[in-house]
Amino acid sequence: MIQLKTFNKKELEDFVSSGEFRQYDFLPITEHRAMSHIHNPKATEEQTLLILAFYEGRLAGYMGCLPDFFEIEGKAIRFAWLSTLYVSNEFRGKKVAKALLQKALDEYNNHVIMAEFTKEAEVFFHHIGSVESFFPKNGKRYYFRLDSATVLSGKKTWIKNFRPLLHLSDTIANTLIRMKNMGTGKSKFRFEVLNQMDTEIKNFASSYHGQRTVDEINYFTTNPWILEGRKRDDNYFFSSYAEVFKYVWVKVYDKQGNLETVSLLLLRDGHLRIPYIFSNGNSSIHKFIQFLNIFIIQNKVKMMTVYNETLNEKIKKSRSLSRIYEKDFKRDYLFRQELLQSLPKDFNPHLQDGDGDCMMT
Repeated sequence: MIQLKTFNKKELEDFVSSGEFRQYDFLPITEHRAMSHIHNPKATEEQTLLILAFYEGRLAGYMGCLPDFFEIEGKAIRFAWLSTLYVSNEFRGKKVAKALLQKALDEYNNHVIMAEFTKEAEVFFHHIGSVESFFPKNGKRYYFRLDSATVLSGKKTWIKNFRPLLHLSDTIANTLIRMKNMGTGKSKFRFEVLNQMDTEIKNFASSYHGQRTVDEINYFTTNPWILEGRKRDDNYFFSSYAEVFKYVWVKVYDKQGNLETVSLLLLRDGHLRIPYIFSNGNSSIHKFIQFLNIFIIQNKVKMMTVYNETLNEKIKKSRSLSRIYEKDFKRDYLFRQELLQSLPKDFNPHLQDGDGDCMMT
């Protein structure tokens, strides 16, 4: 028999602060991730943030929900991003995942979206039915440094025996790449890199309409799901720590000293992403690409994933970004039909890369 338990803001805070969440065979959430959910400015006091599934009294799995809403003609259409779905191997085949997903659908009146999901979760979500992919994003992943020692050894066990040789070849290749990029660390335009939002960034970005306000974006960067450091939560099976995990705000100026581009970058263990970009036009995007090249070299970025189609088009035509390889990617957003039916037929949320739970990991 499956029993389900839901947690709203107050209940989740009590669950974590009491230490009760640590009593199980595995962690259903981390403390810092729980605090981030609790302080989500788009979540109401009563909305469900976490669902636990118990089988014969033992924790069998869990699902996390990130409340959000689309504002249409002054009305909030509320929904949730399904951010985690985990079932212990011991309880596979017991229909635990189905029970968790059905409970999430019930809690949010079938108004849910899933993005950045595993193939297994996608198949299961489709199996439940009434799901459609809307507003997909075509993206690119750009590679700047070789890391075959990590990539290949993770695919085949026997390759681990050759890891020292792969590491040596990576070092030689990356040294040559670094020598090739020498002298590209200077720019002919002004830019600034900040660890947190300032008033100029807030005023500039606020002039652009988007799914998230600037204050909401700032909230998520100051309440991360992943903390920087070598520490690990071994019993939590989603990301919680990384050796490098930081949000960076970027300001790019024109010749007259006027701010023309603002962007939020996310760097995690050599992987760079661009959750948000606000820009005045083509010439400013070109400068931003030049800045990216400088940032990538200085921070030894291994790869960058971009779903902003305008930016990708400019990168394609630009010689400023010194990549060694690129690969096509696609991000689907799986909407429940009930949510789509609540939206205008011509509705477009104009989702940026960081919308949903994508900027949190």
